[in-house]
Amino acid sequence: MDVAVTAAAPATMSPLFIILTVVFAVACLALISAILLQKKRDAGGVGSIAGMGNVAETYWDRNKNRSMEGSLERWTKIGGVLLAILALVLCIV
Repeated sequence: MDVAVTAAAPATMSPLFIILTVVFAVACLALISAILLQKKRDAGGVGSIAGMGNVAETYWDRNKNRSMEGSLERWTKIGGVLLAILALVLCIV
């Protein structure tokens, strides 16, 4: 009763799969770094409980998209979408 377990020979990976895997890994690292570079958000404390969370719109709030913080937030969203799309494409390929 000698049962030999043979593994199937690995299929050769297409160049497209290899390129997409490398792009996926780079996108993962970029997304991780963009998330780690962001500042920790404040929960709001007592002001948010009392309903005074964001009463006054300041100059900083209006121009946040032009700052480094706003840029990181935007690139995090773009990176997340790119990562999801690449994951789906890698499953298909």
